[in-house]
Amino acid sequence: MNQSTERNAVVLLSGGLDSATVLAIATGRGYRCHALSVDYGQRHRSELLAAEKVAASMSADIKTVKLDLRTFGGSALTDDIDVPVEEAEGIPVTYVPARNTIMLSLALAWAEVLDAGDVFIGVNAVDYSGYPDCRPEFINAYEEMANLATKAGVTGHRLTIHTPLIDLSKADIIRQGVALGVDYGMTISCYQADEEGRACGVCDSCRIRAAGFTSAGVDDPTRYLS
Repeated sequence: MNQSTERNAVVLLSGGLDSATVLAIATGRGYRCHALSVDYGQRHRSELLAAEKVAASMSADIKTVKLDLRTFGGSALTDDIDVPVEEAEGIPVTYVPARNTIMLSLALAWAEVLDAGDVFIGVNAVDYSGYPDCRPEFINAYEEMANLATKAGVTGHRLTIHTPLIDLSKADIIRQGVALGVDYGMTISCYQADEEGRACGVCDSCRIRAAGFTSAGVDDPTRYLS
């Protein structure tokens, strides 16, 4: 793995706990990081503001792309569908159809422009909500496709998609982030945070996040509605 400070990397940054940790990891490995955030019509804009704060804290430039997935809908994060507060079986209604495929495609396009051979994404297949686009099989298949579909790939400049959190528990992610100096008080994981970024405390993402801090033995800096 290249550790050179001369290498550009695109890091998908949602403003949540996982992506903030990934940005810290990529920065620590010596990459010149370009954070990419996507305004896809999600329920709240507070996570986009959180992404800007996180990027600034790590001296990464950030670009926000507006792409309104409410045009298609199909998710509690983009439609007028209640966010579940109880754990559900199967893929939950908070799954946004093809979201990671779309975001990786945007990151891929920017990486080509930046002559960057590395893209980082904070997918996790351990403590997560069961989304199909967070699995190693998806990432491996996407990386192969990307190297077939781009000028960089077919001219011998292979793209690597880095998923440093994919096999870690939420507690291990938090411990690693703390060791790297991540300020998790800046991050927002809640599916239905208010305009001030306060978390509901009851959605799936809030429950996984809170359990992670407890298991890690780290004080939870999350601001809750009550």
